[in-house]
Amino acid sequence: MRQLLRNWLKPALKIENWQANGFGLYIHWPFCETKCPYCDFNSYADQSFDEDEWAAAYVQDIQRYAEELPNRTLSSIYFGGGTPSLMSADMVSGLIDAATSAWSVSNTIEITLEANPSTVETAKFQDFKTAGINRVSLGVQALEDTALRRLGRHHSASDAIAAIETVKGVFERSSFDLIYARQDQSLNAWEAELKEALGFEPSHLSLYQLTIEPGTVFAKRQSAGQLKGLPSDDLGADMYELTQVLCTDHGLHAYEVSNHARHGEESRHNFIYWNSGDYVGIGPGAHGRITLGSDRFGTETALWPKKWLDGTKRETRAEISQPDQLTELLLMGLRTYSGVELSRAQDMGFKPDAAEGLVAEGLVQIDKDSIKVTRKGRPLLNAILVELIS
Repeated sequence: MRQLLRNWLKPALKIENWQANGFGLYIHWPFCETKCPYCDFNSYADQSFDEDEWAAAYVQDIQRYAEELPNRTLSSIYFGGGTPSLMSADMVSGLIDAATSAWSVSNTIEITLEANPSTVETAKFQDFKTAGINRVSLGVQALEDTALRRLGRHHSASDAIAAIETVKGVFERSSFDLIYARQDQSLNAWEAELKEALGFEPSHLSLYQLTIEPGTVFAKRQSAGQLKGLPSDDLGADMYELTQVLCTDHGLHAYEVSNHARHGEESRHNFIYWNSGDYVGIGPGAHGRITLGSDRFGTETALWPKKWLDGTKRETRAEISQPDQLTELLLMGLRTYSGVELSRAQDMGFKPDAAEGLVAEGLVQIDKDSIKVTRKGRPLLNAILVELIS
């Protein structure tokens, strides 16, 4: 009886951050067939890589992190890029084996591979499935040939449609991306294109407004006055609202600003980012977030593929202060329609009175469980975040 009482009086074991908010592995593959003019990701048009050398480097980093972060359960692996579908199925299989040997694995682990339509072949994707991939994210970007050429894509609309059908035929879970608010695109044209996309009955869509990122070819063209026909802010807002209506009507709920899914088909890996979970990032230019005890660290790897590959200084690491953790939590979590857990934000120093004005304007909602941006506030998300963080 005394032993039972002692056990009952023991403090509950502290739930670690990765247990509450997920633990994932991001593998960055930096190579592409070509570099798209709108892309600001760390990617390079180069196919002269040595797969064995790259595989060995990735495995080395997986094992190094496993020693530092033991006894964790992996809930997601994400092959991003670049164009990871340029990798061989054997290489993908080897990296999945290394990761699932290094850590225990969730029964519902999600293993995603990004792919371009120009690299989709049924036989190869069957091999990817055998290797362990159970979800594919397809970079379609447009279903109109002129738009694809302007975006620097090397596939046609018919290639994209064939790729969508191939991926759906092989994998139970898949997604594809589209970019809207493009040059000379009207509201009616976007409506027709989105309806065509929804006609393929996707279970997940990522729909992004075109943004001109610093350092890209598009940014240089815009500064030189060579990027004509971009929509006004009002037209962009109308396209956003139309997107919400059409996707909802087709059973794809908006669970994040740019992501729509049938219930249960949301990206589990992205939720780790948005919920400020823990994730290991390996490969050139990969970022990570890891919690060790009560401290949280941001990791970043060398950008240049050769520098990362030689391994001399593959990763830099910096502790993230509590105010900065709160900033990240709000920046990422308020993108989702479920919002941020209020008690967690308050533990990091958030004071609900900071949002009083936004609540009064109907842009933010706060209840006992969460803080979230309302439907009215979503088009103003960036301004809301600036006000909350400041």
